[in-house]
Amino acid sequence: MNHHTKTIIRIALSLTVFGIVMILDKVIDFKQILIAILFAIAYLIIGWDVLWHAAKNILKGKVLDENFLMSIATIGAFFIAQYPEAVAVMLFYQTGELFQSYAVGKSRRRVASLMDIRPDKAVILKDSNEIEVAPEEVAVGDIFVVKPGEKVPLDGVVVNGKSYLNTTALTGESLPKSVNKDDYVLSGVINLESILHIRAEKLFYDSTVSKILDLVENASAKKAKVENFITRFARYYTPIVVIAALLLAIIPPLFAGNWSDWLLRALTFLVVSCPCALVISIPLGFFGGIGGASKNGILLKGASSLERITKARTYVFDKTGTLTKGVFEVQKVLPQTKRDEIIKLAATAESGSNHPIAKSILHACIFPYETGFEVTEVAGLGIRAKRNDEVILCGNAKLLAQNGIKFARENESIGTIVYVAHNGIFVGSILISDAIRDEAPHVIQVLRREGTTTYMLSGDNEAVTARIAKEVGVEHYKGNLLPADKVAELEQIMANAKTPVVFVGDGINDAPALIRADIGISMGGIGSDSALEASDIVLMHDNTDGILKAKKIASKTLRIVRANIVFALTVKFAVLLLSAVGLANMWLAVFADVGVSVLAILNSMRAMKSNYKLQCTN
Repeated sequence: MNHHTKTIIRIALSLTVFGIVMILDKVIDFKQILIAILFAIAYLIIGWDVLWHAAKNILKGKVLDENFLMSIATIGAFFIAQYPEAVAVMLFYQTGELFQSYAVGKSRRRVASLMDIRPDKAVILKDSNEIEVAPEEVAVGDIFVVKPGEKVPLDGVVVNGKSYLNTTALTGESLPKSVNKDDYVLSGVINLESILHIRAEKLFYDSTVSKILDLVENASAKKAKVENFITRFARYYTPIVVIAALLLAIIPPLFAGNWSDWLLRALTFLVVSCPCALVISIPLGFFGGIGGASKNGILLKGASSLERITKARTYVFDKTGTLTKGVFEVQKVLPQTKRDEIIKLAATAESGSNHPIAKSILHACIFPYETGFEVTEVAGLGIRAKRNDEVILCGNAKLLAQNGIKFARENESIGTIVYVAHNGIFVGSILISDAIRDEAPHVIQVLRREGTTTYMLSGDNEAVTARIAKEVGVEHYKGNLLPADKVAELEQIMANAKTPVVFVGDGINDAPALIRADIGISMGGIGSDSALEASDIVLMHDNTDGILKAKKIASKTLRIVRANIVFALTVKFAVLLLSAVGLANMWLAVFADVGVSVLAILNSMRAMKSNYKLQCTN
């Protein structure tokens, strides 16, 4: 029988005894002492644990907690013969605590389910035999087997098989991901279709799943300023209201008499004073925001990241792998009228190469290219492909010049230019460069519309950097920067900024800048050690739209937290005032405590429901 069930039984039993005593008191003339005993039984059934915790905490030096305040208030009500109020207050309090515990537990279970990626086992191949071991026992280089429906226990490379993976727990992406031989696979994803043999590339403790779990488990360590404020507030607020209640019970009766009335006011004052609506709902609101972000493929290193990103008005972006895809693509073919011929000739020459430029040309070729050519790689120049009397040259300007072929030279500062010649005649050229992410212009446009200043820092040459900046829409840019230069530029930007500065990088070579920025955001850095260690926010789905989603989730979370603060303090101070002047009874006092807590917790749980669709526009 779990704790919730036991509490429900106690509430039902106490409520039954309470109802019977209330009815008997109306129809039978009991002696006062007997009525007090019967109400005390109902009270102890529901409130014994509160009294016990209060006593234990007093012995530990923790006096002014909600158990102590509730105990003093209800025991005091017994002393002034307010028996029904004392039992009813404890019943209401325990009912509220039950609901609060359920709400907090549900919120935590949601986050736990989102991050339910810890593998239970690993099955390794030893001499063609499958041996089940703990993930921690797998060594780098071991081959492990993942069957359909199982979690991938460690980061590795597929050596045999092809399948689809459910990556929802890591990236928030519902569409299955296809993997084949030689593809890199991250731990924590679920194999959906066929058996995979994977070679371990990292130990379990260094794998993505382990790092993410550690990050989430320690996220609460970095508190937001508003959380720290509430903690300090409660530390001073509770002693002040307890002293105020004591003065209310003693000073007015010295002049006006009627001790029992003023004591009841003071006890009501104590019930109202419990700050649990603030100290529970505020952290829960941030916890819900962190969970909602995780659901959307965004890892946050604590509530402070949520708070700071809402204030940031300066965003600094790395170029390669952040605003661009980090892969070569054919951008332009000149002359355009000969595009198909040029691409086909280039693909024929490059068909046997694994170079990224060759792959980009083959990817752009939509027609079957010819085979049977004898291919020779000319070091530093390009490719020479020959079949009988037919010769294709595919390479840089020096290759064509060396072969005495006249050609139209292109601006080589904006990307890689591949010149193509066929049988000694120049055919055309291909511009190959890093492709811009589809959603990047939209993200920059939204940020600028919100009044954000945008920068781009790149190690690429100035001409390429300028072209990318113009196409994406970034206001300020600078190229030819080494990693150390990026940090220096970032520090200069931070010195001139009046609000927190965000640096967005790919998490591979941007670690120094990610650490130095007020807020470091790693793009697609889920598999990168430096991303998880250096950044404050990790966008696991490798999409810059995550920046907008993180901002929306952060803004929503802070609105919820601030609404809870205003609501709780307004109600509490209002009822405290009413209690002091005798216009509030115990029922209203309990609402100001437990009722406000429950409402604030329900409001905090809304942060868990943050679910923003990607808005990719070209």
